[in-house]
Amino acid sequence: MTHQQQSTAAPPQGRAGASPAVPPQAPPPGSQGRPGAPDAGPPRRTAWAEGVDRLRAGATTEPGRLRIIGAVLAVLVVAFGALTAWQMTDRSAAADDVLHSSQPLSADAADIYRSLAAANTAASSGFLAGGQETKRSRDDYERNIGQAADKLVTAAANSQPGSTSAKTITELNTMLPEYKGLVERARANNRQGFPLGGAYLRYANAKMQTMLDDAERLYKVENQRLRSDYDDATPYPWIAIGAGVVAIGGLVWAQRRNYRRTNRVLNHGLVAATAATTVVLLWLVVGHTVARAGLNDSYDHGVRSLNTLNDARLASLKARSNENLTLVSRGAETKEVVTEAGTQIVDTFDYDFEKQMKALTAKLAAAADLADDSAGVKPVEAATGNMKVWKERHAEAREQDQLGYYQKALDKVIGSKADEPTGECFDSVDKNLDAALTHERAEFEQAAGDGRGAMNGLVVGAAVLAVLAAAGAVLGIGRRLSEYR
Repeated sequence: MTHQQQSTAAPPQGRAGASPAVPPQAPPPGSQGRPGAPDAGPPRRTAWAEGVDRLRAGATTEPGRLRIIGAVLAVLVVAFGALTAWQMTDRSAAADDVLHSSQPLSADAADIYRSLAAANTAASSGFLAGGQETKRSRDDYERNIGQAADKLVTAAANSQPGSTSAKTITELNTMLPEYKGLVERARANNRQGFPLGGAYLRYANAKMQTMLDDAERLYKVENQRLRSDYDDATPYPWIAIGAGVVAIGGLVWAQRRNYRRTNRVLNHGLVAATAATTVVLLWLVVGHTVARAGLNDSYDHGVRSLNTLNDARLASLKARSNENLTLVSRGAETKEVVTEAGTQIVDTFDYDFEKQMKALTAKLAAAADLADDSAGVKPVEAATGNMKVWKERHAEAREQDQLGYYQKALDKVIGSKADEPTGECFDSVDKNLDAALTHERAEFEQAAGDGRGAMNGLVVGAAVLAVLAAAGAVLGIGRRLSEYR
């Protein structure tokens, strides 16, 4: 057989009828899992599942259980410290805002209102004096206008851009020059004896009433902000307290377990951890309770008294302005009011005077009730006595005016001391209210400062002690683990 014949011969076969051998081929992609597809082996397990298995395996031995207990205790104690630091940081910041931000801003808003009302009162008093207004009334007007402008600048600097307060302050800054212009026109006409001066003064007063409405809105907004800061500073940190109770419970359980298994009464590391955690919990509860009491006292006997006294002072300023404008207008301004006797036409400014005097009476009574010591009660009682005399003298002035004795009525309002004018009573009321405000402001600062001071060091102290407690827990468990080596 030739070489060519051998190469073309059929390949050898095995047993009869068997097919030729074919090398195995890899299964096509995606064939796993299909019926008849080759098995690729068990799926690879995740790191989490493997970790859980190790944890279960470790928990079957005492050293493994001790490691788990130590880790849990450390987490509980550190979590307690972190929650304490977080909640007390928020409360400390809110208490600091009460003392150094929101209350001073509320006081500035009240001062803006008072300065504007006082300027309006001084302007009407100077106008009543005739062409030659007194130096005192002129100085009072300029001083109060200047104070209002300065307070508006301070309030604008401390307000948030775009806020309601910022918009109100902008409106006040726009209207203040307009008001001053009307007052100057009233003075110029009054010096020349033109009746138009009275009309300009009434226009100025109408502008001032709009400004006072805006100032009152600003005052209310700042008071709401102050109340919000109190609400943020005073609630108990229940989350941190709960975490502290759980941490101490875990530490006590671990020591009891240790005692039952070893008959050893103390584990120094766990005892130190328990002591540190207990100190933090007690510091948290007692410190916040003291702070809460101080802040609540500053609100009840400080802020509430200040708000009431500010309202009383504003009522007295409005009453004085209306009393002056009653003589300026000479009955030119009237309105209809509904009384028990039916609808009546009344002098607008005299009617508003009576309304403000009723408000002043109510506010002085409330301020006397809120005052908690003789130093606070005494000036309020003095102001109440001045107010009663003021009412009597005002009634005499109104009687003279209605009888047609305008000059006698004028003397009863802005005359010399010998005339027993109502202005003397107003000055005494304002002076005594200022003394009461000074006293209550000092009480607020003292109480709020004490409340804020009770939180000092708590955040840092809680964090440090929590770390030490966690270290103590780990070392205490580590001491037990060393016995198995």
